Amino acid sequence: MSVRKNGEETRRRILEVAGDVFGEKGYRDATHAEICRRSGANTAAINYHFRSKENLYIEAWQTAFHDSLKACPPDGGIAPDASAEERLRGRINSIIRRVADPNNKSFEIIHREMVNPTGLLSAAMEESIEPVRKGMEEVIRELLGRKASLRQVGLCLTSILAQCLHSVLRERHTGNLKAAARPSRVDPQEMADHITAFSLAGIDAIRRQAESGKIS
Repeated sequence: MSVRKNGEETRRRILEVAGDVFGEKGYRDATHAEICRRSGANTAAINYHFRSKENLYIEAWQTAFHDSLKACPPDGGIAPDASAEERLRGRINSIIRRVADPNNKSFEIIHREMVNPTGLLSAAMEESIEPVRKGMEEVIRELLGRKASLRQVGLCLTSILAQCLHSVLRERHTGNLKAAARPSRVDPQEMADHITAFSLAGIDAIRRQAESGKIS
């Protein structure tokens, strides 16, 4: 095996382990020592590949996020020439599947970042998430029609994303609560179907209002 290939495998292993550690402990409580122990690498290897803990944190999140997109493409596997309704369904399915995936470390890292912010992920998140957001926005704009305002498009986008994220993230982060205190667990596909139907009905109502001039 070449030195280059060995180095690439070491780098990848460090990123995978770092994603686990940052997701479990957050940036501030994660240590090089634990990442080294769990990855089988040494501090020199981490410094060589990433230069700093900050860079390792950012790259670990980016790697986890893009791995999740490979597993669940943003379009949900729906053809670009499918109806806008089906394309919206595909994008909602993709979000729900990615958030519900226990192997997706990117949401765990974001959750820790929200609890104890560092600001280190802001630029990376904006760059990585923006294309996904834009894809959803374009489908919503098509469904709303030409008379809908930018504000209406933005509000619909925010509503759909909030439904997708809240429904499953709550399940991921309430495991310490008594089952009796929580509503029944919802199957991710059932939730995706519900959010799609609910959102399409809302979008249709707003489209009709926009066409009638009732909403500016």
